[in-house]
Amino acid sequence: MKAFVTGGTGFIGSHLVGALLARGDEVSCLVRDPAKAERVFAKDHRPRTVRGTLDDVEALTDGCRDADVVFHLAGLTAARSRAEFHAVNAHATRTLAQVAGRAAPNLQRFVYVSSLSAAGPSARGAPLTERFVNQPVSDYGWSKLAGEEAVRASGLPWTIVRPPLVYGPRDTEVLKLFKFAKLGVSVFFGDGSQELSFIYGPDLAESLIRTLSPSCVNKTFFASHEEIRTAREFSAEVYRVVKSGESRRGPVILAVPAPLARGILWLTGSVAMLARRATLLNADKANEFLAEAWTCSAAALTEATQWRPPTDLAAGLRTTRDWYAEARWL
Repeated sequence: MKAFVTGGTGFIGSHLVGALLARGDEVSCLVRDPAKAERVFAKDHRPRTVRGTLDDVEALTDGCRDADVVFHLAGLTAARSRAEFHAVNAHATRTLAQVAGRAAPNLQRFVYVSSLSAAGPSARGAPLTERFVNQPVSDYGWSKLAGEEAVRASGLPWTIVRPPLVYGPRDTEVLKLFKFAKLGVSVFFGDGSQELSFIYGPDLAESLIRTLSPSCVNKTFFASHEEIRTAREFSAEVYRVVKSGESRRGPVILAVPAPLARGILWLTGSVAMLARRATLLNADKANEFLAEAWTCSAAALTEATQWRPPTDLAAGLRTTRDWYAEARWL
């Protein structure tokens, strides 16, 4: 299979590219910095790189040319404005789909990696399914939903995958919890009762490949492990993994009350705006950080592919910890 991957040197994309190469597929990646691909992938296990960005039609055409599958993972998770989010997550997605339609006449699938944020938060004890009405609560979520709409309207055979929280080797976001845990601190917003779905990065990569099944064409799926944990439990599990073999003394709990959290997020976002920098910590994201639940059911994906993510949280966090330690990130 000939695949073109955007975001291939990123956290999730690098796991996908590795899995595709291990299958013997021919893989091309859109990259802004070819040197990063050299750092991420082993010398004898490296994709073809196409230098460019999502607004570079010539590079997109080169990558899509005669592809069997396009995996679109590149996008913004932090931006300086709503317009910036939509320029990349929505408009650039539409452009890529248009280019793929011209450059890959025999394209079998356009796989778009969206986000649970495009659907919006869930109620506690009621994981979302694909039948729920989409209700994003952030600019990021709305931009990913607009990207989905562009894919559905493209006329290409498509599949959309919405992961929740993703963790694993090479992830820099959950790494923050590991660093707090190393200091003996367990941190979360609110009272820690927020419910979370999650998936291990390599499992998400495998789920994307599984959606190439004919049973998944022109469908949207959530991809998550069946476990659900509260934010307090998730943070506590990170602490247990990091402190394994050490003193049994529990962590110092740093629970940031909702009003204080909103104030902090407003302040950090305002400072970032003045510095013209993008940050995940801003007032717009407060509705995500403080929602009562971000949970989803992957039952539809399992029914369509006969596959379910095998890595539970404890095992995934242990493997992640070992990778962080080897890479000297922790």
